[in-house]
Amino acid sequence: MTGTGTGVPAKDGKGPKRPFLAWIAGVSTLLDWSGRLIAATCLLFIFVALLVNVVLRYAFGSGIAWAYEIPALLLPGLVAGGVVIAAARGRNNAITLLPDLLPPRGRQVIAVLVNIAILVISLAVLESSQPILRAAKFQTLSTLGIKQIWGYASLVYAFAGMAIIAVVDIVRALTSKADFDFGYDPETSSLS
Repeated sequence: MTGTGTGVPAKDGKGPKRPFLAWIAGVSTLLDWSGRLIAATCLLFIFVALLVNVVLRYAFGSGIAWAYEIPALLLPGLVAGGVVIAAARGRNNAITLLPDLLPPRGRQVIAVLVNIAILVISLAVLESSQPILRAAKFQTLSTLGIKQIWGYASLVYAFAGMAIIAVVDIVRALTSKADFDFGYDPETSSLS
């Protein structure tokens, strides 16, 4: 690395590093890791609870009653973690026919418009879900005695995470001078 004369190190001779863009990319990375942590934790607890229940049921003839409520509580968190991971990595479902036909500036405009739509939808879902969240404070799982708000909290996490990632992607699209390609590479992006 060489210096740029401004106190900001150059990255491989390509000009000054932009700390704001690095920070904004870090927000997306942080959300990716939080989604991984939430998804892995939920999956682990669901698996262990159901495995212990099956072993107890076959070994002793009866299992643990609360094991059936664990998936109801944690499966929404698992899904929310996956949604945030996919959004942070740009691996959510997308049809790129129109952007592929456009020049780089057109792709940037489409990227901004799509992310504005995602932001508006995410915020609308967060706003419209408030009555459900308030009601969930009073619903309790029968065996565990845990309030159902903990399951519904995944709704807030998923859509707030998608809204934040949409803002990050809008900033990145508006500040990018490179050819914006929606992060799509069929050889590395296909999960099939």
